[in-house]
Amino acid sequence: MTSLGIRVTGTVQGVGFRPFVARIAARQALTGFVANDAAGVSIEVHGSEQAIERFLHDLQTHPPRLADIQRLVTRPLEGAAIPEAFEIKESEQAVGRTAIPPDTAVCEACLEEMRDPRDRRYRYPLIACTDCGPRFTITTGLPYDREHTTMAEFPLCKPCRIEYQDPRSRRYHAQPTACPECGPEIDGGDERLQRAARELREGSIVAIKGIGGYHLACNAADPSAVAKLRARKGRGDKPFAIMARDLQTAERVAQVDDSSTALLRSPAAPIVVLRSRDETVARNVAPGNDTVGVMLPYSGIHHLLFEHGAPPLLVMTSGNLSDEPICTDPAEAEARLSEIADSFVHHNRSIYLPCDDSVLRIVTETPQPIRRSRGIVPAPLPLPVDGPMSIAVGAELKAAACISDGEYAWLSQHIGDTADVETLRVLQETIDLLCEIERVGAERIISDLHPGYLSSRWAYEYAQAHGIEHLAVQHHHAHMASLLVEHDYAPDEPVLAISFDGTGYGLDGSIWGGELLLGSYREAERVGHLAPIALPGGDAATKHPTRSAAAHLHSAGVQWDPRLPPISALGDDTRILASMLASGASCVTTTSAGRLFDAVSALLGVCQEIDYEGQAAIELEARASDRQAVPLDLPLLEADGVLVLDSGTLIAAIAQAVLDDAPIEGVAAGFHDALARALTEAAVRLRERHGVRTVGLTGGVFANRLLTERLRGRLVHEDFGVLVHRVVPPNDGGLALGQVAVANAGGARPWRPA
Repeated sequence: MTSLGIRVTGTVQGVGFRPFVARIAARQALTGFVANDAAGVSIEVHGSEQAIERFLHDLQTHPPRLADIQRLVTRPLEGAAIPEAFEIKESEQAVGRTAIPPDTAVCEACLEEMRDPRDRRYRYPLIACTDCGPRFTITTGLPYDREHTTMAEFPLCKPCRIEYQDPRSRRYHAQPTACPECGPEIDGGDERLQRAARELREGSIVAIKGIGGYHLACNAADPSAVAKLRARKGRGDKPFAIMARDLQTAERVAQVDDSSTALLRSPAAPIVVLRSRDETVARNVAPGNDTVGVMLPYSGIHHLLFEHGAPPLLVMTSGNLSDEPICTDPAEAEARLSEIADSFVHHNRSIYLPCDDSVLRIVTETPQPIRRSRGIVPAPLPLPVDGPMSIAVGAELKAAACISDGEYAWLSQHIGDTADVETLRVLQETIDLLCEIERVGAERIISDLHPGYLSSRWAYEYAQAHGIEHLAVQHHHAHMASLLVEHDYAPDEPVLAISFDGTGYGLDGSIWGGELLLGSYREAERVGHLAPIALPGGDAATKHPTRSAAAHLHSAGVQWDPRLPPISALGDDTRILASMLASGASCVTTTSAGRLFDAVSALLGVCQEIDYEGQAAIELEARASDRQAVPLDLPLLEADGVLVLDSGTLIAAIAQAVLDDAPIEGVAAGFHDALARALTEAAVRLRERHGVRTVGLTGGVFANRLLTERLRGRLVHEDFGVLVHRVVPPNDGGLALGQVAVANAGGARPWRPA
């Protein structure tokens, strides 16, 4: 007889792990127990050595569908009392940490019950079981039991209680389980959903409470309804995501392959960015794009809306005003969305943590998150270097917080633009809740190096109030580190990171954004960058690609010919900008790759003014076509031992191509190819100097599929190992994770206010 104690950590609560353990123990005739505690799952087994070995094999190779075992540790039990049976114990209160399960799409078994008139959950839209339903958004504490969720306010009826306590049931200890008799409900019931479906058919905008917050929904095939939603929400031309009734409907509007099908049907049920197929729908929801964000129904509410006759394609966008946090509470939604929505669908299951839909795109044949949120968060990530308990707040745009117990990091859901005070409040609340749930008592807080970000100033005040250290990490170094963490990259192994984005505060006080960094977590040497330009108006230019174009033309010594689209568009502002650039007044020096994309987009007449971040680059990528590719060159220069990508020569060639009436699609393709060739040449030169053989692609620019795939292909051809993002976004949504990793390695520095 052998006795063994087993500790399992990871996503092992709320996913049917304990009944799974009990079943495989029974199969091997083992006795003992399994229990949840605040650190994970504790198991004790007694039986023959061979039976325990088979048990451990099954435990690790066939866990429940939603489980994610991060670590399994065993210890012999000497002199332990041998129980007569195997039991599932109630959860223990203990000090420790475990992973909170993510929210998951409603499963097929629940959908069958919801559609069966004989079932007691017939047409119950808030249906859930061990395999599906809300998790993260309803969790209020650990261990993950019903009393530590917002479902605590709904005592189970007798039939639900029987299911909940029966290890053979699919609802055994399923914390969000309920039924129409005892659970939360839609205000107005099924009749309200039928009426909402009719309102959507008639062109209304309906605010619908879901799993992580409210959606604003309308008929995606109705141009007037979509235009009304754009105007009321202040959305401009920013793309809307759409929800397709089923996969066949999705295939009519987008190019869906096996990889994207797997993502769409996965438990996370994210928005997947796909090539457009229906030009009419694309013009409605994503003007200027060749892609469309598509998701499938993932809650009982969505499925019932479609079954009640809602249009087969619905715009489903976050229930907020632009740049504000998503609404989660009925009263809040009525107050903040009443001028947008014509009507509301409320339910009374409370949302404890707001969570937008996740957005993914297939890049280099790999799913890449653009927004990491519902269905993915808050899976823990192991850190390469241990450190003290920490909080990191990211930067300003696309903010997500990160907390760490020193060994693991939990990156929060997408929060938004913390230049907005209300969003900053959500950041603070999310940090407080995650720290409470994961029992992290922070010893330091980490922010971006930028002295002007509200998130950095809040971190400073938090540090003062809590008597902890406030550190800062350079923006592009944090991008680099976030990529290395997700690839479990060794701390002492150098990498060349191409860190390209719009804005990041540099170590020299200028604005960086087109950087080649050599190093790892602790240090990052700037070994190359785009040629710096003077940008008139600084941050104001980010909304005006015409200014970026004028600045790049000025820096390249190219005359401002009125036949060039941005010069023509500037009109009376031309004289003012020329004066600013000549004197340097109100100009900011930058190496921003984002502003280079803006300049090229404006030069080609693709996008002169933007309504959303990245619009000029997104529309430029959409116009690129190899069929008419125009050869362009981006030479490499050198200054003080640092490589400089001579964007001036490239800009001059593009301006001349425009004046020569070269095809826009061909010049756009030539620009992407020139950038990929120049960066590959830079990597080869730096390998010759430093011996580095791995290149990482990070920063918001590498959400550009065309550039990423072309550059990766060239680098692989040159025998480089290439790292691309697959777990956290390449944009600022992954920055906080990198901040923690750099700080743990000793690469952070004290933050200094402006």
